[in-house]
Amino acid sequence: MRYHFHPEALAELDAAAAYFAACQPGLENRFIDAVQAAIRRACENPEQYRKFDGEIRRCLVHVFPFAVLYSIEEGFIYIIAISHCRREPEYWKERIQK
Repeated sequence: MRYHFHPEALAELDAAAAYFAACQPGLENRFIDAVQAAIRRACENPEQYRKFDGEIRRCLVHVFPFAVLYSIEEGFIYIIAISHCRREPEYWKERIQK
């Protein structure tokens, strides 16, 4: 299954990677690989992950305290946030309001 990023989710991924790069050289690559692995797992079986809030599902990123929040759309998953699990838990909700 394909996936698309909400523009702010992509910005979150970039910002978190930059943070990890500043912490330790090469750590940003491990973070990006872990996020990509979570996205692959979500794409392979999108309904495997529990509904987190309404129709939004959450796939945890291994090793790092982040989660991929997504919705299942027609033929793709829509990544709403790359969310830090310990900060502002509901900040992303404005992205899905219609």
